Parts: sequence; structure tokens; C-alpha cells
Amino acid sequence: MPVEWQPVRQSRTHELVLRSIEERVFAGELRAGDRLPPERELAPVLGVSRSALREALRVLETIGVLVAQPGRGPDAGARIVRNPDDALGRLLRLHFALGSYSLQDVLEARAVLERSSFEAAACHAPAEDLDEAAELVAGMAEPGIGVSGFNDLDTRFHALVARSSGNALTSTLTSAVRESVRPLILRALEAAEDWPATARALNAEHEALLALVREGRGGEAADLVERHIRGLHGTLVEGPITP
Repeated sequence: MPVEWQPVRQSRTHELVLRSIEERVFAGELRAGDRLPPERELAPVLGVSRSALREALRVLETIGVLVAQPGRGPDAGARIVRNPDDALGRLLRLHFALGSYSLQDVLEARAVLERSSFEAAACHAPAEDLDEAAELVAGMAEPGIGVSGFNDLDTRFHALVARSSGNALTSTLTSAVRESVRPLILRALEAAEDWPATARALNAEHEALLALVREGRGGEAADLVERHIRGLHGTLVEGPITP
């Protein structure tokens, strides 16, 4: 029987570099904290140009698994890291802006993820995390707080509860989905007819959510956070504001 040949997949040079680095990560030869050799040493070992190596390193930096420090000294060079939250949030924000996901899709995902986060946090949240969450809620209640400051604290509150749930992946996904719509939520809050009343209403729910988590009432916290998301934030779906 004759051999059936298939076309081989062509790869650009920087993709081959990426594949080589990925294989070493998968094999356990590279771990978070490890430094890559300097470009002048790594490029000839891999048999590629320094420009192709730099392109591969930029891709890894963008997806949050590498940080590059220019210059000389002990901190210079490229180091393997674990920083998925910022990278995933940036990726989702871009795809949301490009129309890959609708606002309804994002808010539905938020509802599912945050239900899980608040319910788990009621069982697993360390006391110090809840104390930090209380400080954020108090900050949102400060008289005269502006929309931008409130939105920053609001984002940190939801991300902190997700982190305290004990599930690192749920925390990363929750933070990324919340971050993807943060600019849109900010613009919607700026358009509120009565900002002080809107802030008070939102923060009353934050206070109630924190109390339920402290008391270990995870099911009630999950129900309330879903109403919270589908309430004032959920009105964005029907509103005129677009990404």
C-alpha cells in the first residue's frame, strides 16, 4: 500500500523557539523563578537569530509567563514567572472590544464564577482576607468618593473574595472576566444620574455580601452576588453604552 504523504506545517522561527521553551516547561526543566540564559548565549544554542528569540520572548511576556528586565546586573535578563491574571484580563478585554464575546456573555460568566467564589469564600476565606475586604468596603463608603476610586475598590473587593475562595483558577478567571468589563462599568457609573445614591446602593450590597461570607452563609452570599451582578451592573446589557 503506497504511503500517503501529508504536507508538513510550516512554522515561523519564533514559533519554533516558543515550542522549545514550552517543551522544557512541560518537562519540568524550567520552573517559575528560573532565568533564561542571556540572548547572546541562547540564540546560537537554539540556532536562531536574536531578533527571532526576542519575538518569542515578547510573546511569552504578553501571556504572563515571562518577565524581561533590560540592562546588566543580577536582576537583568528574562525570568520565568506565573502571572496569569493580568495577561488573561488583557486578552479578554481585547476580545470583548473586538466583539468576540457579547456583554451578555461576560455578565453571565461573571454570575457563574462569582456565585462559586462567594459560596467557597464563606467556607475557606482567611480572617485576614475578610478584614482586608472590610477595609475596601469602608473605602467605598467614604463621603465624596469619586466614580474612578469607587470602581477601583469595587474591582479589588470582588477579586479579593475570589482569591480567598481557595481555588486559584476560579480566582484568575473571576478577576479576568471582571477586568474585561471594568472600563465599561466605569463609564456606566459615570453616567449615573445620582452617583451618591448609586454608590450607596452598591455598597450596601457589598456590606451584606461580606456579612454573609463572615457568617459562613455561602448559599445566601451566592444568591445575593448574582442579584448584585444582574441588578445595577446587569442594566448595562440593556443600556446604550457599547465597548
